[in-house]
Amino acid sequence: MQPSFSLPHLNGWEAVVTAGAVLLATLLTAVVLNRLFFHLAAGLARRTGHPLALFLVDRLRLPSRLLVPLLALILVLPSLNLAAVAQASAEHLLTLVFIAALAWLATGVILASRDYLLTRYGNNGSDDYKARALETQLTVAVRIVVVLVVVVALAAMLMTFAAIRSLGMSILASAGIVGITVGFAAQRSIATLFAGLQIAVTQPIRINDVVLVEGEYGNIEEITLTYVVVKIWDQRRLLVPVTYFLEKPFQNWTRRSSELLGTVFFQADFSLPVERVRQQLHEILLASKKWDGRVWSLQVTNATERSIELRALMSASDAPSVWDLRCEVREKLLHFMLDTFPESLPKARAYLSSDRTD
Repeated sequence: MQPSFSLPHLNGWEAVVTAGAVLLATLLTAVVLNRLFFHLAAGLARRTGHPLALFLVDRLRLPSRLLVPLLALILVLPSLNLAAVAQASAEHLLTLVFIAALAWLATGVILASRDYLLTRYGNNGSDDYKARALETQLTVAVRIVVVLVVVVALAAMLMTFAAIRSLGMSILASAGIVGITVGFAAQRSIATLFAGLQIAVTQPIRINDVVLVEGEYGNIEEITLTYVVVKIWDQRRLLVPVTYFLEKPFQNWTRRSSELLGTVFFQADFSLPVERVRQQLHEILLASKKWDGRVWSLQVTNATERSIELRALMSASDAPSVWDLRCEVREKLLHFMLDTFPESLPKARAYLSSDRTD
């Protein structure tokens, strides 16, 4: 189809200057219109306050800066009356970049949808099992969809080459043999990908879960299709293959809830008045902001020939609070015993006999 508007046939520098001016004017017009559109869209989104609109404007702003000028160039290119070879080469190049821009735009829509769902149904800092489960599923699902978008875009770009299209027909005929060969060669990688999908469905771990892996305590920070990032308490990062969480045992302290119990052990002399220490423990817990009020107790859990063992039990809303509460209780009970019952601290007894035989 011939364009409704076309430039007159020019030669030499006139043609180059005219084509350049038309392209420059087209680009400037597209850029200005795109900025104006997103300026109005951002203002409308802020006035309505709808989170999805805000996320879409934020995520699509950059892809549109490439997509809109490209679309304008594709529309104006037939009007430039370029040479046939130059016209075909320019159209092919613009088509390739246009496919990449569309993939970028689709990725922006996917990420904006994810951000909206996490904002509406995600974890807001409290211990919400369903919210953490949704965040984990969305994280893995979005990665899968983005990978599919990239693969489809690359396939579409390759299919614009005539040589690759003809090669594709011959490859399709031997796809069974190639598939078997690739399957054997990449079976470990494929197994890892399927393990990532299984974790997203069965969810032995979720984002922000507190876990103990290989003797290291930390939080699940990121879940990908091939590995999991565990944020260790001292700010280190432990990268663990996803297959680890399906093949080896590990501790998940927040599988159903983040509420935990903590213990503090003491050694004391037999003369210690246990009931008085028990009352002091209750007073310490009542005054602490870390205690959630669910569980507390003080029990004598062992007795040896030299001392008794006391176990203080307490509860908190999450793992960091349990750790801080244990340290607080240990410190304050030690001060209490030192100040009030110093004679009841652990001691070694020795009995000396004064009987002598001549």
